[in-house]
Amino acid sequence: MTLLPLGRLPRPLCPPPARRLATALIAACACILLLGGAPRAVAAETLRVAAAANLSHALPEIAAEFERASEHAVKISFGASGNLSRQIRRGAPFALFLGADESYVEALAADGFGAAPSAVYARGALALYAPEGSPVAVDGDLAGLAAALDAGRLRRFAVASPDHAPYGRLARSALQRAGLWKRLQPLLVNGENAAQTAQFATTGAVDAALIPHSLAGLPALARRGRSAALNESLAPPLRQRMLLIDGRDGVAARAFFAYLRGAAARAVLLRHGFAAAD
Repeated sequence: MTLLPLGRLPRPLCPPPARRLATALIAACACILLLGGAPRAVAAETLRVAAAANLSHALPEIAAEFERASEHAVKISFGASGNLSRQIRRGAPFALFLGADESYVEALAADGFGAAPSAVYARGALALYAPEGSPVAVDGDLAGLAAALDAGRLRRFAVASPDHAPYGRLARSALQRAGLWKRLQPLLVNGENAAQTAQFATTGAVDAALIPHSLAGLPALARRGRSAALNESLAPPLRQRMLLIDGRDGVAARAFFAYLRGAAARAVLLRHGFAAAD
């Protein structure tokens, strides 16, 4: 047996048990990280939303609260529901569509554009709005509008386009029920959407308009005129429905979809003149 000088003893062929255990733990942790087994933070996303024009004041407030709570970003494009629906069909990169009624949403869902079942997020009413100095007395059954028309004092009257704006269709239906639609044709001005129709009334371009109650109650409009929600016998509330768009929905879209059905979003919608979803 050969004796080696002190200080030159060879290292053991195997590491001590404690060292072997530590090495194994480090390797295991590395594998977990590589395989994605460790918890990871969800990356923030930018969500593109197509929304009906009558949400132009309520939805940005809701989106700001959602952004603070989730760190996702929300970009909203407002317009008439029919126009937005056509854009989605042509490939516009919206992940979520909030319509002013059910018709366009249900049509998209029926044609396979939905990533999940649609949902009603609010109910909207129609209102008669007249700016200061208008000859039209506002009321829920359109008697003041009929009186101004009978007296020949009405110059122009505005509704959103019935061809692609749900509140325009509702306005046409209400005027037909009141027996005023045909009589108003020579005086009628069509807004591209509900927001533009409200703008016509506040700028004095028309004597009165039928617009969403959610817009008529805004401080900027209330300071410049008067409004009254139409009786449901003339204009039943619209059930406003939303849809996640298949292939474009992600974490942010699904989170915002759920948020819109929660208490915080509902409180904002109620404050802006919408009724709660059924």
